[in-house]
Amino acid sequence: MNIGILLALSSALSYGAADFVGGVGSRRHSSSQVVLVGQVAGALVMLVAGLLVPGHPATSDFIWALLAGVGSSTGGIFLFRGLARGRMGLVAPISAVGAALLPVLVGAVLGERPGRLVWVGVFAALAGIWLVSRETTSDRPARTRGALVDGAIAGVGFGVLFIALDQISADAGLLPLAGNQLIGAILTILAATCLRQRWRPSRGVVGWGSASGLLGVSGTLGFMVATGTTSLGVAGVLASLYPAVTVLLAAGVLGERIDTRQRTGIGICTLAVASLALG
Repeated sequence: MNIGILLALSSALSYGAADFVGGVGSRRHSSSQVVLVGQVAGALVMLVAGLLVPGHPATSDFIWALLAGVGSSTGGIFLFRGLARGRMGLVAPISAVGAALLPVLVGAVLGERPGRLVWVGVFAALAGIWLVSRETTSDRPARTRGALVDGAIAGVGFGVLFIALDQISADAGLLPLAGNQLIGAILTILAATCLRQRWRPSRGVVGWGSASGLLGVSGTLGFMVATGTTSLGVAGVLASLYPAVTVLLAAGVLGERIDTRQRTGIGICTLAVASLALG
C-alpha cells in the first residue's frame, strides 16, 4: 500500500480522536476554551519541533500556513457551533463530505487525473461518510437550514485547510505549522468574543484541550506529508473519514450504540479505502 494512503489514514485517525476528546471536553467546558487551548498547545509543540528540525520555509509557505489556519479555525468554529445547537447530525456529514469533495475538485483543476478505481473509492467514501455521521432529525425547517449553513461553511473551512497544507513545500519544515496553529488561536478568540462565548481557559480545560490539540496537530502533519506521496484528492478523501473514527471511539469508550446505518457506512468506508489503495 502507498505510504501516502497510510499517512492519510493516520491523519483521519488523529482527527477523529481529536474530535472525540474535544467533544467530551466540550460537555464539561466551553467549546471555545477547548479549541483555544488545543491550538495554543499545538502551536507550542510545532514551534519547538520547528526549531529542532531543520527546514527552509519560504514566505509563501507561511502564507499558505496562515490560510490553512483560517480554514481550520473556520471549520472548527462552525462545527462546534453546530454541536452547541444540537445539530451535529446534520453538520458532521455535510462538513466531512465538503472537506473531502473540495480537495478532489481542486486537484482535478490542478491537473490530477485519478483512475476509475480511485473515483469509485472517492464517491463510495463520500456516501460512507454521510451514513456514518447522519442522524435522524425532525427539527423545524428553519433550524435545519441553519444546520446546513453551519455544515457547508465548516466543510469549506476544512477543505481550504487541506488544500493550503498541500501547497506548503516539502522542505519547509515545521515552523509554518506553528503559524497555522497560532492564527487559528487568534481567530478563535475573535469569534468567541463576537459570539459572547467564554474563551479564557480554566484549569480543568487544559488537559482536554491539550490532548485534542496535539491529536489535531498529528493529523495535520500526517496529511501534509501524505500529500507529498499521493494526490491531494485521495489524501483529502481519506483524511475526511474521521467521523467513522469518532463514532467507533464513542461506541468503545462511552458505550454509545452504532446503528445499522452507521455500520453500513463504516463498511462502505472500508471498501472505499481498499479501492483507493488499489487504484
